[in-house]
Amino acid sequence: MKLLKVIKDKPFPKNKKVGFRQASRAVLFDNNNLVPILFVSKENYHKLPGGGIEEGEDKIKALYREVLEETGCEMKITGEIGKIEEYRSEFNLTQISYCYLGKVTKKGEPCFEQSEIGEGFKLVWLTLDEVIETLKNDKPQNYEGGFIQKRDLTLLKKAREIIKNK
Repeated sequence: MKLLKVIKDKPFPKNKKVGFRQASRAVLFDNNNLVPILFVSKENYHKLPGGGIEEGEDKIKALYREVLEETGCEMKITGEIGKIEEYRSEFNLTQISYCYLGKVTKKGEPCFEQSEIGEGFKLVWLTLDEVIETLKNDKPQNYEGGFIQKRDLTLLKKAREIIKNK
């Protein structure tokens, strides 16, 4: 998968262990060409559905599980968008996110984890252009949200470019 961007703020401290996380994400479209996006109301930012790849999962299995949990939707992959590397010094974490294009095949209700409920997760459906504008105007209230905003804006703009070139 093509590397689209590297996001980092400052070097990791030399004397601390650095964590590593891989995640799968999706830019999905329903039959009305609307895109599901998660609003994290407690921290004032939006994010693409997706999340961490658990032990024993591959990127695709993790993607289907995360999309079902966070959007309530079943989906099929229609293409690759690319990957983004994040180096979050405050967390001593390296994260690689793999992102795919997809089509919603069946809608349902999200099943948020307790931590997501606590962060005020809400599922919103917008056009791709509306999602991009919404993320551009977000003002994340925490460190992580700033990384997520940069990451997901890059993925959404690349998705738009891929779709326009089809």
